[in-house]
Amino acid sequence: MIDAALLPLQRAMLRSPAAALAARGVRADQVTVTGFAIGLLAIPALAMQAYWLALVLILLNRLADGLDGAIARINGPTDRGAFLDIALDFVFYALIPVGFALADPARNALAASVLIAAFVGSGSSFLAFASIAAKREMSAQSYPSKGIYYLGGLTEGAETILFFAAICLFPAAFPLLAYLFALACTLTTLTRWLMGWRAFSDTE
Repeated sequence: MIDAALLPLQRAMLRSPAAALAARGVRADQVTVTGFAIGLLAIPALAMQAYWLALVLILLNRLADGLDGAIARINGPTDRGAFLDIALDFVFYALIPVGFALADPARNALAASVLIAAFVGSGSSFLAFASIAAKREMSAQSYPSKGIYYLGGLTEGAETILFFAAICLFPAAFPLLAYLFALACTLTTLTRWLMGWRAFSDTE
């Protein structure tokens, strides 16, 4: 919901470190894969209830997610980079609730399952819209540099990061927070369905 507004600030903050990495020959794909590997370490950290460590790993993953795009804008974007960025992001998002389910199955498993289902709805509606938008050569004015059509919603990247931070800082509240965020993701999915219904309603 607020990603477009935060985008100029994010780019300004990451421009210098991205330029330094690019000058040393670091490629965007390398940062993407490294960030994903760091993010995966948050799962065992959550399972062991090392929530502060998990939060640090999650934030490092999100930092890498911003840096890879900044490096790509310097070196030139690639289709492989766009594919890896979105594909690994969606897997990472779904694995964080799994970590909480492993930490306390009796308390967290059902809420984690509901949240993952909501992530699937939000993510699939995002990708379905993007695939048809690409076919029609549509572009998102708010995100002109994205590798695919970036369809916004109530729950975007910034909201998801804040949610992940909240559940790491207040792990006892995970079930309640997960259900609330799942509801927000469901609303995002419904609005994207409606947008797709309207945008693609004309005959071929």
